[in-house]
Amino acid sequence: MYVSAFDLFSIGIGPSSSHTVGPMRASLDFVKRLRETGDLAQVRRIGCTLYGSLGATGLGHGTPDAVVAGLTGLEPTTCEPAQVRGVWDAAAGAGSLALDGRHSVHFEHDDVALEPRTRLQHPNALTLAAWGDSAVPLVEHTYFSVGGGFIQRDGDDDDEATTEVPLPYRNAAELLELCDERGLDIAQVARLNEESLRASDEVDARLDELWQVMHDCISAGLETEGTLPGPLKVARRASPLRTRLQNTESENGRSLPGEWLLAYALAVNEENASGGRVVTAPTNGAAGIIPAVGRYYLTFIDGANAEGMREFLLTATAIGTLFKANASISGAVGGCQAEVGSACAMAAGALCAVLGGTPQQVENAAEIAMEHHLGLTCDPVAGLVQVPCIERNAIASSTAVTAARLSLNGDGTHVVSLDAVIETMRQTGLDMSTKYKETSEGGLAVNVIEC
Repeated sequence: MYVSAFDLFSIGIGPSSSHTVGPMRASLDFVKRLRETGDLAQVRRIGCTLYGSLGATGLGHGTPDAVVAGLTGLEPTTCEPAQVRGVWDAAAGAGSLALDGRHSVHFEHDDVALEPRTRLQHPNALTLAAWGDSAVPLVEHTYFSVGGGFIQRDGDDDDEATTEVPLPYRNAAELLELCDERGLDIAQVARLNEESLRASDEVDARLDELWQVMHDCISAGLETEGTLPGPLKVARRASPLRTRLQNTESENGRSLPGEWLLAYALAVNEENASGGRVVTAPTNGAAGIIPAVGRYYLTFIDGANAEGMREFLLTATAIGTLFKANASISGAVGGCQAEVGSACAMAAGALCAVLGGTPQQVENAAEIAMEHHLGLTCDPVAGLVQVPCIERNAIASSTAVTAARLSLNGDGTHVVSLDAVIETMRQTGLDMSTKYKETSEGGLAVNVIEC
């Protein structure tokens, strides 16, 4: 299989790909089906039930707002983040909701219900229902938000990521074999797959657009001061850190790449925590790692350029496909190892590639990065993508750079394969207690007092 770069990396809004972007897309799909079947005009009331992790941490992740925004026709890729914030309360206060932006239906606050103790086939599940004049729903569909903003409707065969391409691969061993047989590097395999789906110029333009949004997100975070939304009152640190770095460098005339790397990651995840515009990479909770390492490459590596950034993103895509196909990129399924661990591996492999690494060294870099995230839990305090998520992205960015440089100091030979570590991550996620998988029922979430 292969997951396109433009599915794995999607432009959206914070704070969560699985709890914000995915439910928003599910609502959009539900309304689209109502419109296409001709049932939209008959709807008098709409309702949504959030199950499992969506119910447990949905309030902190803004899930009800995302659901309501999607029902009104807002798209995560194109909407202004401010349009989504508070839309649940606003619709309930008005007593009505403009379904699909044009059909008014009755709406109350509890038309979005939270059922954290009820778990369906996937921990991120929601059911959307529409009623007419009868007590029996006109239409009802259940969706699973399977990570990274991807959704799957109950009863469908597979999620939206499946793509037919000329150079598919099921695991890292097959990917390396393709590279060896065809005389290609990993980014070239990904490019040939992308170019089977769209023109080469479009591939470049869309990769450039993704990087521009990532770059702009870093810049916005570096400039914005204040406190993040929510009860924790977490102070933004990226902007003060930028100021300190600029002052220090001005005084001693020496750049500090490692500290800037941390600032870049903090900037993205502070923007994400504020519900701002981010690129899901491959999730929102881990959205700071790939942009931070990418900006580090462009800023501090001699010879870095736009073509190198395309190679960076394509290599990350090829590696991300392996995690999505063979394990998970959802914190509610595999813990934070599935989010931050996957993103760290993608960034490490991508950086190794643009620094001249062979496919074997790239695979080794990704393996090193993932191996040292095994068992990482997802236990956000207050259900917010803030503590420990923001710092975790900064630390993982540093790990990615270290993993890339460590692999470049070898010849690609190593004991643990990337396939072995991905399978270990999958098994570890299955064994991990649900209280450590984005439910706010264990770990830091219950040991840190919310102030």
